[in-house]
Amino acid sequence: MMGKARKLWMEISLKKKLDIFAVMILLVMGLSVAFNIVAMNFVVRNFNQILDENSRCHDLQEAMELEAEAFAAYVRDKREENKAAYRLSCARAQRCLDALPFDYGQIGSERYARTWNVKNGYESYQVRRDEFLEMSSGEEGYIASLYDVYEMQGYLQSYIRRLVQVTLKTGIASYLEKLPAIYGMRYVVLAFSVGMLALTMVLAKALSDALVSPIVLLAESSRKIARYDFSEADLSVEYKDEVGELVKSFNKMKHATEGYINTLKKNSEMAELLHKEEMEKIEAEKQLEAARMELLKSQINPHFLFNTLNTISGMAKLEGAKTTDQMIHSLSSLFRYNLKMSEQVVMLERELKVVEDYMFIQRMRFGERVAYQWKLELDPGAVMIPAFTLQPLVKNAIIHGLAKKEQGGRVFLRAWQEGGYAVISVADTGEGMGEGRYRELCQALEESQKSGKGTSKTGIGLGNIYRRIHAMYGNGQVKIYSRKSRGTVVQMRIPQGSDSSGGACKKGLTQKEEVQDVPGINCR
Repeated sequence: MMGKARKLWMEISLKKKLDIFAVMILLVMGLSVAFNIVAMNFVVRNFNQILDENSRCHDLQEAMELEAEAFAAYVRDKREENKAAYRLSCARAQRCLDALPFDYGQIGSERYARTWNVKNGYESYQVRRDEFLEMSSGEEGYIASLYDVYEMQGYLQSYIRRLVQVTLKTGIASYLEKLPAIYGMRYVVLAFSVGMLALTMVLAKALSDALVSPIVLLAESSRKIARYDFSEADLSVEYKDEVGELVKSFNKMKHATEGYINTLKKNSEMAELLHKEEMEKIEAEKQLEAARMELLKSQINPHFLFNTLNTISGMAKLEGAKTTDQMIHSLSSLFRYNLKMSEQVVMLERELKVVEDYMFIQRMRFGERVAYQWKLELDPGAVMIPAFTLQPLVKNAIIHGLAKKEQGGRVFLRAWQEGGYAVISVADTGEGMGEGRYRELCQALEESQKSGKGTSKTGIGLGNIYRRIHAMYGNGQVKIYSRKSRGTVVQMRIPQGSDSSGGACKKGLTQKEEVQDVPGINCR
């Protein structure tokens, strides 16, 4: 802040400097007057606060007494004017009760407890009072209820008296506590006045330095140039006002423009070279990412193909051709998508179709052990995500999560919009990971992102997805939740529209997953 003020002072004109000096003198005088007013308000405000709190307690005490009198009059004679007076007294008592301060940090523990006793007691009293008024005079228990109300009124008045005593005690203690500050206010006023005087002297010195010192330096250098002495270094003046402009023009007479031109040429050549190197680096990264994609496509597990074909063969013997045809169709769609897809970014609905085909085959393989659910809270035809993203995550959920449990489990896929991001999560209720394995996986994913290579600890699918999302979107995220014997959740945050690029990678988990029995562990 001081640096900005000093820079502004260096740049403004001499006329403005003089105007500022005059304004500052007036401001110092105004601040002195204002500070004295504030000091007086400080004293008055503290007294007013103590008196106001005492007044509220006394108002409640008086209102409660009036309510008790109006209640007794109404019980004796239930005329309309007594009823009206009773209702007005009840309303006033309620207003006075609501006006009591009830902030623990403001009034302290003892006053808070007394106030709570009054409020709680009045609520119980209201219920008992209203129940009694609904009874008829000949009804059994009428007299006993009346004396109960009178007794509760006595308790309330006793509680209020104790609250008044505590409030008075607190007010006196507060006054004694603030008394030294009130007496010390005069020294504060004196110190403030001295500070304002010092500020005026500092501003006067700054004005002198801005006017006198640069002109003296300029006069001395001019005398040397008059003697044909150009050996002196350029004058250095920080001010950028009229005097600064004069010194700057004076220095320009001693230099040719060739040095500036050569400097500009060197800067331009350097910038162009850096831009060319940056473009080459970006192109190399694109080619490397494309090569990784081709490698992923070629790494199809043949065991999956054989297991699937064996399942299809077994199903063909046990049931009609409809199921077999559906399995063959799902399998062919899967391989067609994996082998012929060339785009790096596709619509979410295409990835969901691949997941449905894959899950149909897995349900034929595992039967009722595997269940699949999905929930979409966005338009899948309007969201773009990297290709080959969802099916590998679902595959990991089944192979590493559900297949290891004898009773199986379910896979839950959810997608929703969160600001400029599409958030997609794949959760399972499988084996999950222990804390050690979980931390090891998180560290391996971060290392694979830095090195650009997958490891056996991350696996081909998850490691590739983690690297691709962080490479394609500067602010994209991949988050992991997992707990042993509870399940695993992988969540992706993919920018959409104007948020799809730029920004630093952010780590950490903030979204609570839909699968309630899979609590999260932060992958930090």
